[in-house]
Amino acid sequence: MDAAKAVIARPPGSADRLMRLAARDMAGVDELIVERLQSPVSVIPALAEHLIDAGGKRLRPLLTVAAARLAGGQGEAGLKLAAAVEFIHTATLLHDDVVDGSRLRRGKVAAHLIWGAPSSVLVGDFLFARAFELMVETGILRALEILARASRVIAEGEVLQLSRAHDIDLSQATYLEIITAKTAELFAAAAEAGAVSAGASPARSAALRAYGRNLGLAFQLADDALDYGGATETLGKNAGDDFREGKVTLPLLLAITRLGTRESGFWERAVARREQTDADFRRARELVVGAGALEATLDLAGDHAEAAKAELAGFAPGPWRDGLEALADFAVSRRA
Repeated sequence: MDAAKAVIARPPGSADRLMRLAARDMAGVDELIVERLQSPVSVIPALAEHLIDAGGKRLRPLLTVAAARLAGGQGEAGLKLAAAVEFIHTATLLHDDVVDGSRLRRGKVAAHLIWGAPSSVLVGDFLFARAFELMVETGILRALEILARASRVIAEGEVLQLSRAHDIDLSQATYLEIITAKTAELFAAAAEAGAVSAGASPARSAALRAYGRNLGLAFQLADDALDYGGATETLGKNAGDDFREGKVTLPLLLAITRLGTRESGFWERAVARREQTDADFRRARELVVGAGALEATLDLAGDHAEAAKAELAGFAPGPWRDGLEALADFAVSRRA
């Protein structure tokens, strides 16, 4: 086992408990997704299903369902909001892959390489529209407000990231602002919308929103670490894609800071100018691991996972709370 894999290996957590508990609800969510993907324009369901059927864990809609049940919800509104959350997430993935020029998504060829960038962007727009139809059908104005805001914040995060692409002088604060907007906001909104659908009090809705936000940060930080220490099978994309695309994530930022001017020429060439050789990712990974940047990123992910679990303290112990605690552990326990 090389150094990167040794660092990534963490005590195992699992989302399986929550997935089993929510199996009936998630089957209902899947039925809604299949139903609302239909369109007389055949490329729309074909392209969307290519991504949705690629084996994602459905963590965000799972979070909506679990938050609704933890908050005492018994109705079907949470299922429609969960399907809406999955559509929003899928739409952002389609748009992201076009912007980033990604070649893989969830282990499959990216949709834009099969159907073209224009179709991918427009199908993403279709999914956003479907998501808002589902929200309106629930009649819960507060949930519509939460998810509409999340859609806006995600777009802002995407533009901010694009404007700071390949910037090796990016601050840690700006990096955290980007991942909070791009990733944590939808996790937060998914949990909060689930709570609101159950009629939860403002305090309980806020606690579940904070849980989701910290879970999203833990998940993204671990994902960024896995890009340097994981395997393609774990990531659903090629290991090293962030580096090759010139994305400046926390492991890279910490390595640049800790190594000082010693490797500044390498970072400037390989990241800022993206003049890379085949051997550059291996060298970058060795530098990131050697600087302790991978370990530090995973430690921060672990801190956010613990903060997420702390937000559940006000809820009665039971299987839904246990499942959400296990989900936080899972976010930082994925293997290389």
